[in-house]
Parts: sequence; C-alpha cells; structure tokens
Amino acid sequence: MAEKILIIDDDIDTLKLVGLMLERQGYQIAVASNGTIGLSKASSERPDLILLDVMMPDMDGYQVTERLRSDPSLSHIPIVMFTAKTMVDDKVKGFESGVDDYLTKPTHPAELTAHVKAVLSRSAGTPTKEAPEQAQIVSFFGTRAGLGTSTLALNVGVQLQQNGLDVIIAEFNPGQGSIALDLNISAPTGLTTLLSRSLKDIHLRSVESEVVTHPSGVRLLLASYQPQEAELDQAVAQMEAVVKNLASMCTVLVLDLGSGLRPYSKPLLLASDRVIVVVEPVYPSNVIARAVLDDLFSSGLQRGRTSLAMITRERTSLNIPWKQVEADLGIEMAGIISPAPELTQQASQSGTPLIIMHRDTLTGDQIRKMSETISTKLALS
Repeated sequence: MAEKILIIDDDIDTLKLVGLMLERQGYQIAVASNGTIGLSKASSERPDLILLDVMMPDMDGYQVTERLRSDPSLSHIPIVMFTAKTMVDDKVKGFESGVDDYLTKPTHPAELTAHVKAVLSRSAGTPTKEAPEQAQIVSFFGTRAGLGTSTLALNVGVQLQQNGLDVIIAEFNPGQGSIALDLNISAPTGLTTLLSRSLKDIHLRSVESEVVTHPSGVRLLLASYQPQEAELDQAVAQMEAVVKNLASMCTVLVLDLGSGLRPYSKPLLLASDRVIVVVEPVYPSNVIARAVLDDLFSSGLQRGRTSLAMITRERTSLNIPWKQVEADLGIEMAGIISPAPELTQQASQSGTPLIIMHRDTLTGDQIRKMSETISTKLALS
C-alpha cells in the first residue's frame, strides 16, 4: 500500500502543487488548509508523514507540532516543516518543537522527493503505532469548596482498583492539593512539574516519571498544596496533554477537579466519560449547584453522562431529601455519603484511604456501592 502524506498549509496553490508532485511519485495525499483541520486529519487519516507549513492563521506550525507530539497516538508521525523562512533561528525552533526535517519554499520537485524519502526511510525502522486504548475517564467535581470532593475521588479510585481495574487518580487542583496530605506523601510535585513544562516536553515518559504508586496498587499524580502554584490553573493545554498521556496508561482514569469553575474545568469535564458532581443537600449549596450545572450543560456537558454524589456532612433536619435534590438538579444520584468526620480524620492521620482502613462501616459500604454504580455506567462491571 502506498504511503500516505498529509499536507497542512493555508496556501491552496501549495496544497495543489505539492500534492501533485507527491502523487506523481506514488504517494497517497491528504490535505488540510489550517492547523485545526490538520490535527483532525492526522487523527483520522493516520498518515505516514506530515508536511507542515509554519505560517498559518489559526495556529502556526510550531503549535501544531507540539500538539502532535503531546498526543501518544500521533507523536510517532514524522514531520517535515515546510516554510518560506530561511533564518537559522526559525529552523532551530522547528527542531526543538519536534520537527524531523526542514524544507524552504519554493522547493524543487527532486529536493522535495529526496527529503520525503529520507524521512520516511528513517522512520521505517520504527513500527507504526496503533492508537493506544484510552482509559475511561471519571471526573469528580465539587460545586463548592469544602464538600470532600478529593477524599471521595481518592476512595472511589482506590475501590475501583480493589475491584481489579487498573486505576490512576490524578489531582488537577494546582496549589490546592490535599490527597498527598491524606496519604502522608511528602513533596507532591508531580502535577506542578508537568504543568511547568512546554507542550513538547509532555509525553508518555515525562508523565510516567511523575506518577507515584500507593501500597494499594493505585497510581497517583498529585497536586501541590503550595498556594503560589494556583496560577498554574491557566496551563490548560498542558493539562489536556497530561490527561491524554495518563489515559493511555490505565483502564480507568479518575480526575479530581477540585471545586468551582476554574479555567481548566470545562475542557476536562467535556473530555470525561463520566462526571460525578459532588453536592450538599442544604441551602444555599443546592442553589449554587443548580447555577453551576446550568452553566456546564449550556457549555456542552451531556446531562446523561453526569451523576450526583450527595455528601451529607451533618446529620440535620435541614437536609433536603435526596429525591428532591435529584429532581431539582435534573440528574440521577450515583450515591450518598453519610457524615463520618472521625473515620475520615483517623484515615488521614494514618495515611490510609478510608475505604481500606474502615471498609466494614456504613461509609465504606456507601463508597463501594457508588463505585459499583460508576462501573456499571461505564460498562466496566
């Protein structure tokens, strides 16, 4: 079968001319007129090589290269940067972003063919990678602070691991991490390190190196609790790249997205297979939850992929009945967790998840049932 080359260039004349040159050499050709379309075509067409223009209106060739190199399913594809620029610094920038070779416009057909053959020959020794099977992503999101979202994400993730699934729990809550403190893990710098990198430096090896393994077998990517690192919540592209790599490393990826709508909340929630919205059945928490959910649904989050986790932090007659909460918010209940401050504190002080230390308790039973419900929704059981 003829090798396939994807040409990404906003110049229609270049697309036609270069495409014709390569077709005459027996290659299959796919074309894209901008970076966004190019990324989509790369994912659907799985080309053997990409010819990429550097100057494009929506995103330049360097940005496209970084996106390709950050995607585990596309990072192996060789890239030839195709540009009118001749400055050495521009070529260096291209190589640093992950480009394999460089061509300057206009190019002679023989030069084009020679470079294409050389790059394809060098990459022939590396087997074409099939897209890695991606994990099912379960995101825990608190509609307001202080509901125990991280504790719930940790314990459900550990229970899913106990059920025989390969789980990674990733705490996407820069500057406000708490899971490391609950597990007596010092210096939780994994997320901070990754979000401080450029996109081209976020790949499978770099992500794997920041993941730690808990004695329960569950793997963890932890956020720092240093407040100055909260500014990393702007690194949305890096977060998306980290999630893509994590999703190629496990069966179930549990994301702890903290509370409230932050810059990364919507992109990661929209990328999730299941969203567990943590709520409290009292006023004004119910009103806040409704406003947050209305915003998320209007932004494209599918109601059918969303479930409620109701945390009754106090035993009080002021609690709104769970059926009413379910009806008011318009999504089904995944489970209810009763107040257990003493058990939670004991588990935290010992560095052991509650679901392991206090398995045979009401709260332990509630966490197991919620985990079963989530598994069923994801068709994992």
